[in-house]
Amino acid sequence: MLQFSLSTILAIYSAFSRTSYLAAVPVSSLIGGSPCQETMISAEAPDDSPCAFVPAPSPECSEGFFDVTEFGAIGDAVTDNSMVFIETWDAACSYEGDSIFYVPEGTFLVGSITLSGPCYNNQSPEVNIKGQLVAPTSLDAFPDSNWIQFKHLRGIVIYGEAGLTELDARGGVEAWKDPSCHKSATCEKMVTSLKLDNVSYGIISNVTLLNGKGFHVGIHESENINIQNITVTAPWNSPNTDGIHITLSTNVSITSSTIGVGDDCVSMGPGSVNISIFDIKCGPGHGISVGSLGKSENEESVVGVNVSNCTINGTTNGVRVKTWPGSPVGSASNITFQNIVMTNVSNPIIIDQKYCPSNSCDISKPSLVKLSNIVMQNISGTYNNDFAVTLLCSSKAPCENIWLLDVKLNYTKTSAPRQGPFIVEGVIDGLEIIGSTF
Repeated sequence: MLQFSLSTILAIYSAFSRTSYLAAVPVSSLIGGSPCQETMISAEAPDDSPCAFVPAPSPECSEGFFDVTEFGAIGDAVTDNSMVFIETWDAACSYEGDSIFYVPEGTFLVGSITLSGPCYNNQSPEVNIKGQLVAPTSLDAFPDSNWIQFKHLRGIVIYGEAGLTELDARGGVEAWKDPSCHKSATCEKMVTSLKLDNVSYGIISNVTLLNGKGFHVGIHESENINIQNITVTAPWNSPNTDGIHITLSTNVSITSSTIGVGDDCVSMGPGSVNISIFDIKCGPGHGISVGSLGKSENEESVVGVNVSNCTINGTTNGVRVKTWPGSPVGSASNITFQNIVMTNVSNPIIIDQKYCPSNSCDISKPSLVKLSNIVMQNISGTYNNDFAVTLLCSSKAPCENIWLLDVKLNYTKTSAPRQGPFIVEGVIDGLEIIGSTF
């Protein structure tokens, strides 16, 4: 197991600010399950290198180790362990020194919990989950919109063991069948499985999330967050089950993860600033999206999104920017999608400023969200719908500076008639198409 002091975590992020690569915390894959082996972590590594490591003591061989079973948790998939988890967290949070909140192997039923800080000396416990956490099946068991929430924390590390650690929200039992999910595009009650709210310098690594009752991972009002080596899985037709949803957050990195869900693999809402998405396997789902934007008044801008070296397979959309028609003033700028391979995607590249999934909008009213400086570069693969590139821009707030560079997409239905590979509506000030065929 790993033990990180707050100074170590800050050193990692200091290195991240100097390099394009952050070596995260692939813990158990390197320690072979032995609790007292020394493990290592590095702040810097070249892009084609595995993480390097520096020694750290095992928590089971030191003080400050808080095992939920020592506080009475029972991993039988039946006993409600919510209060025990909170009690264990409170003890770890208030411990005067480095501490670890530990969930051993077993299947632990946990209801809606918030594990909050600030903790002693503004230093968060590490969270090491080796077992499986399962949620209550009934929506009535959730008084708010979160299952497991970490809030008001600095320097938190949440990690598990690849192939073993699972957070199963069991959305298929009741949540996806709720009538509201079938009457509109958004379920009446959505529960985020794992949420970071007002967290700075956080890491999530080697965790599998399953069958969300809503978003699987939510990042809200947080900064300097790294998510690496996670798996998110839900059926293609599960409603509103975004893999990772980001709002009002800065400096978020998502790398080396596999996401297949019933909605966006990754979605970036208002106030997403300096977001990096690298080496993601997306599909099924709705692709990787900026938005939706413009649904509410006074939304903060999206600035600086880089999506690169990803594969998108069998999704309804590939890369997308979406805003609501008739929206108030807003903006999204400096967005790059590059080095992406698509396989059998319905809408590979789409700017949609008439986004209205419920079909209840007045699409004659133009969006006032200004989209500018959007680059689609080195995108290749296959698509199965009429249009490879769809640019539905606003007539009142024109799209500005859109580049399609080295986009090479092949239509899979060569014998089927279609209108054409490219559709443009609204107004675009500056469109460059270079070295592209679709």
